[in-house]
Amino acid sequence: MLFCGSLVHGQSENEGLEDTQILFVFDASNSMNAFWDGNRKIEVATALLSETLDELYGIPGLQLGLRVYGHQTKFVQGNQDCDDTELVVPFSAGNNLIISRALTRLRAQGTTPIARSLERAAEDFPNGPGRKVIILITDGIEACDEDPCAVSRMLQEKGIIVKPFIIGIGIEDGYKDTFRCVGNFFDATDSESFREVLDIVIEQAMHDTTYELDLMNGSNQPLETNVAVSLFDYSSGALMERYMHTLNSAGLPDTMHIDPVPTYQLVVHTLPALIKDSIRFDARSHNRIVFDGAAQGLIQPEFARGDRNDYGELVVQVFGSESCSLLHAYPINTTVKFLMGTYDVLFPTYPPVWVRDVKVREGQISSVSIPQPGAVQLDAVSSGYGSILTESGQVVYKFDAGNPSGRYILQPGKYQFVFRSRSAASTEYSITRSFTIRSGNTYHLSTHG
Repeated sequence: MLFCGSLVHGQSENEGLEDTQILFVFDASNSMNAFWDGNRKIEVATALLSETLDELYGIPGLQLGLRVYGHQTKFVQGNQDCDDTELVVPFSAGNNLIISRALTRLRAQGTTPIARSLERAAEDFPNGPGRKVIILITDGIEACDEDPCAVSRMLQEKGIIVKPFIIGIGIEDGYKDTFRCVGNFFDATDSESFREVLDIVIEQAMHDTTYELDLMNGSNQPLETNVAVSLFDYSSGALMERYMHTLNSAGLPDTMHIDPVPTYQLVVHTLPALIKDSIRFDARSHNRIVFDGAAQGLIQPEFARGDRNDYGELVVQVFGSESCSLLHAYPINTTVKFLMGTYDVLFPTYPPVWVRDVKVREGQISSVSIPQPGAVQLDAVSSGYGSILTESGQVVYKFDAGNPSGRYILQPGKYQFVFRSRSAASTEYSITRSFTIRSGNTYHLSTHG
């Protein structure tokens, strides 16, 4: 049975800001001279960024910095300056006007050393606590044969910065995917969308959006845990994150940070899976994703009277009793959690044994037991054609042309062995032998006695 989750938005937590340091990495390469929405790109970008800087003035705990690339050395084909990156305005509080004035003095003329600018940016941030954020504003891709994705990963893994924000200014469609591995990419198609994107990026940079995943047990408490979770971009299907659900030290679902812009699909890898589509997170808030009916119990398939059996490592299959879909396969005599419900269990024995309508109850082990097998020892004097069938006619073993002599494992029950020698040219020479198999016993059957 597939349970669907419900999303509860906007359960606000502390609205206060932690200390935040935002470094604007600004593209002043030659391509920023191109016209965009009726004006040069650099004029649009500097004007709108200056407006945003005015709005950010006086926010407690906020420090800003400005690094620029492509502004010092004129671009010359084949002789570009890949060291043309500079911390123009160092970090400090209340330096908004200084950054605005620095932007007006820029001359777009050089190349695009994105990777090197990101690498140098790591040294720009002051030491000490605080949320360290890079906002890259660019209209082009890396031009110095370096790898911005690798640099970004290195900075994030070392905890130097959070995932960078990239605002693309009229970037060609073919180049947009190259930025998605660098950070959170936002596509500004015109000046109006640039302002909207800039507002969104600043909002996310300064305010954490968080969520918790509540897996509700039978008492309507969010205490189910220790299960894998996958988070996908709902539009593209791309995997965004995968982790193990955890209860924190207080015994409550752990809080995780999230980018609120995309629409998500969330999959909880219970058996069967819990799935929620089209999830939108409220920015600057603590969100809860709630899955009712997440209580689990265990199914333990086993043979009666002990762990050992003649099959060896038998792998049992569990199916949804309503959908008949295979949910999981695992070794006999082990336990696996399933959501509360009813299941069918298949033992791939000879013949296969189905146990239908196995009830799984919260916190309990549902033991599914079948009898131990027996065996038949066949003794044939010649090669031929034959089968071992159940009393109802189900084929268990089939022999084609070879000598069928040997030992064959069978579940307890009544069987028939039908055989004709390869040299026999008439149906009347067929041999039929009925026999009964009991647990732990071997039945000896000869074609000539």
